Amino acid sequence: MRSISVSSVLAVLLALTGCATGVPEAIRQAPPTQVAVADVQREAPRFIGQTVRWGGSILAVHNRAQVTEIELLARPLGVAGEPDAQATGSGRFLAEIPGFLDPAEYPEGRRLTVSGRLVRTETRPVGDYPYAYPVVATESWHLWPEPPEARDIPYYGYPWYDRWYPYRPWHYPYPW
Repeated sequence: MRSISVSSVLAVLLALTGCATGVPEAIRQAPPTQVAVADVQREAPRFIGQTVRWGGSILAVHNRAQVTEIELLARPLGVAGEPDAQATGSGRFLAEIPGFLDPAEYPEGRRLTVSGRLVRTETRPVGDYPYAYPVVATESWHLWPEPPEARDIPYYGYPWYDRWYPYRPWHYPYPW
């Protein structure tokens, strides 16, 4: 009986640990079929209504009457759904998130992953080029934290930080 209670307590603790990540389940788990942004741009009617999980770097945030529209540069997702900031972009898409999101909290360059249904494509200019944006009606999303800044720690190695350079008394026969 005691082994059953210990194992059930461990199972509950593992389940709670899984919930404590703060990343929604729809972001952590990939949908059964993976659809690429480029595929939707080529054959949009074929994919409308499908559930997608895409992520990338924020390019712009526009608040509309009912939704916040976020333009993203798609990037490959890691195991937990986190976009790889170092990877090459694989197209642009729009994420429509219900309600108001403050653009100051979703600045350009931050990484965002969304999950939702493809509802349509919209053609908008990127410079002078007409670009087909797949539009995702977002059901869940996760704004990833900024990576810590890389610190440049100076190296004070020999001979620049050696207070005895170039006269080391222990290297000479006479310590003066």
